[in-house]
Amino acid sequence: MSTAIVTGPPVVGPSVVDDLRTLGFDVRQAADAAEVARELAATPAHQRVALVDARFAGHLHALRLALTDPRFPAAAVTGALTAQPEARAALVRAAHARAIPAGTAPTDAVPARHPTDAAPAQADGSGAGGPDAATAANLPDLIAADLVAADVPVHRPELGVLVAAVPADETARARARAALAAVDEEKVRLRSAVKARDGFVTTFFISPYSRYIARWCARRGLTPNQVTTASLLTALVAAGCAATGTRPGFVAAGVLLIASFVLDCTDGQLARYSLQYSTLGAWLDATFDRAKEYAYYAGLAIGAARGGGSDDVWTLALAAMVLQTCRHVVDFSFNEANHDATGNNSPTAALSDRLNTVGWTVWARRMVVLPIGERWAMIAVLTALTTPRITFYALLVGCALAACYTTAGRVLRSLSRTAVRTDRAAAALAQLADSGPLAEAVSRGPWRRAALLPFAAPLLAAVGGAVLVGSLWVGEPGAWWPVFGAVVYALCAGLAVAQPLKGALDWLVPPLFRAAEYVTILVLAARSEVNGALPAAFGLVSAVAYHHYDTVYRIRGGTGAPPAWLVRMTGGHEGRVLVVTVIAALLHGTGFTIALTALAIALALAVLIESIRFWVSSGAPAVHDESGEPA
Repeated sequence: MSTAIVTGPPVVGPSVVDDLRTLGFDVRQAADAAEVARELAATPAHQRVALVDARFAGHLHALRLALTDPRFPAAAVTGALTAQPEARAALVRAAHARAIPAGTAPTDAVPARHPTDAAPAQADGSGAGGPDAATAANLPDLIAADLVAADVPVHRPELGVLVAAVPADETARARARAALAAVDEEKVRLRSAVKARDGFVTTFFISPYSRYIARWCARRGLTPNQVTTASLLTALVAAGCAATGTRPGFVAAGVLLIASFVLDCTDGQLARYSLQYSTLGAWLDATFDRAKEYAYYAGLAIGAARGGGSDDVWTLALAAMVLQTCRHVVDFSFNEANHDATGNNSPTAALSDRLNTVGWTVWARRMVVLPIGERWAMIAVLTALTTPRITFYALLVGCALAACYTTAGRVLRSLSRTAVRTDRAAAALAQLADSGPLAEAVSRGPWRRAALLPFAAPLLAAVGGAVLVGSLWVGEPGAWWPVFGAVVYALCAGLAVAQPLKGALDWLVPPLFRAAEYVTILVLAARSEVNGALPAAFGLVSAVAYHHYDTVYRIRGGTGAPPAWLVRMTGGHEGRVLVVTVIAALLHGTGFTIALTALAIALALAVLIESIRFWVSSGAPAVHDESGEPA
């Protein structure tokens, strides 16, 4: 249980103590800073601690936002401050510095307000403080200001119309009560549970009712991770229905896929509604989305083969997975390259910002990138009404157009901006590259970290990928040309990652590697014309893609890439390409399928075991996707 220390003399009338207990705090009293310091010393170091002025008057959700969000080491609103274990030492120092002998009037009784504090609350409830909100000094505000002065980040949640005030007298308290009564707190809380930026389908067809499902779940003690798991199970059942190959099965699959997406929206809204953020939850949400979508592709492919026409669409299913995964890598790589870039300006970005002020263009641009809501709605409707082949054709065309649109826009932004990328961005791109022992050995040459030519890194990656993919089509299936292409690819990959990776287009290097590896597996399996080769290739790409998504979310969570031993054990992208091309040259018939299946199982076990171990035991800070970027 967390501990809340209520400071100052008790007040007449309703007290903040009941609200703190509702939020799960063990409440203690402290008259001054000296008593606060003693209470802090008596509180276990692993607990969250809150300091709240006894005069606090505000909405329960304002306190919840300030005192229970797990993502921030320290947070505050007027009259309330919280610190998690990582900020406890600074809090204790500030309390000791403020400690004065009992019964001595403070000499610094001037309210301290941070420039980013919420706006004052007016009598009509239109703000989040009051002219009297920072009256005779309240200790939480003073200590929050001390933490800021000591360079300890103190998060200030956006309260909007919610009230958080410390009235100085009964008149001010009456005004605060009137402001509290003027706001429908539950309505505000429900509205804030929905992402501010999301796709058209999600915004207008899912969120208007999924937020109420989230509230229903919160009131019954369900966690976001449980809802995420329910969404996965629903999608797997949908994939099973699609695999029946019957029209009723396809209809049921479409309905269940939409139900799965509703639950997928609900888990994030539940996390925001109840502030149950976690690193594990963010990882589950992201990876389960991919697992659901790719399992559904497999279900459609099995259903097509079992249907009356025995249509084989495994090539289309694998191509859809490859295209969708490469789209995501473009997103991740571009964002990481520009995460902390300085001097980040571009005429293209300025034009994009201007278009965001025109309502219809905002929704048109969000829909054209085919985010997860639009994509799943299209798949569900086409599954129910048409055939798996038509569904995949529509998906491939839509994703290809979206990929061209987003990639072209990002290339234009990169070429026209003057951003200076940091060492952190370069390290993230190197980690996303997923280079194995072969590329590492090549990169250690005299050219390491020496910029050969402008755009050398993406050019080398593109040339290596072109040689590799071109070699796949030379000669009959089973020829050794792909092995030669794989060797050239490994050399080019090593030279590419030897570059500083701070150039304007260096963020293209990881997507080019992903495309080369996935397309190699796809083409070799398709050209082999061996029974079962394409499903085995689908499984292999799924295992490798999981490893790459895992890498992305470790970097996003601030924990760095997977351990070097895992990357080396899995061979890196160039090592896996070489192994697959050698297998294709040596083995034919069922031997090729068996080898691909064995490789897929071995990779899946290696990356899954390490990934689950890491995320279950990770001490990374809680995170949550608030970007609204299409998934």
